[in-house]
Amino acid sequence: MAALGARGAVHLRSALLTTARRYELALTLRDQQERTGCWLVVNDRVDIALASGARAVQLTSRSLAISDARALAPALPIGASAHTPDEARAAAAAGADWIVAGHLFATASHPGTSGRGVGFIEEMVAATALPCIAIGGIRPEHVARLRAVGVYGVAAISGIWGADDADRAAREYLSAYDEQRGS
Repeated sequence: MAALGARGAVHLRSALLTTARRYELALTLRDQQERTGCWLVVNDRVDIALASGARAVQLTSRSLAISDARALAPALPIGASAHTPDEARAAAAAGADWIVAGHLFATASHPGTSGRGVGFIEEMVAATALPCIAIGGIRPEHVARLRAVGVYGVAAISGIWGADDADRAAREYLSAYDEQRGS
């Protein structure tokens, strides 16, 4: 988290962990969030996000409805996964604060598929005024093109966690983002 600092977020997600273990990890990451300014975003679990002091929650197609999550946590920023322009528009209408869309490129998490490509993310960006975060097989060399088509941010999983040096990998993504932004 230190490498990301206030410009990044760590998304806590795992279907393999018990609720108690996810909560314990969220508390640990919350402490890092407070030290670094990096956001902790909890996947799917509004209860864990609220109880741990996370800065946001990311909902999926199997999560609570955005309106129900908003009723439970009116001040908590809520992201929504979207896989079609219609889903992006529905998320915006329901009150989401951003969308995460993908998968864009080949990735081990979607074996046998090549990804939806940059054209898909252009459609998603055009579908709504919500910030759009691209996910799926994204490498630092993709960031400039994705930013050029209007992506607000990128999500990297294996590009950072699978790297020999996760801090260096995170800095490479941030450098690519900053170069495109001109800062």
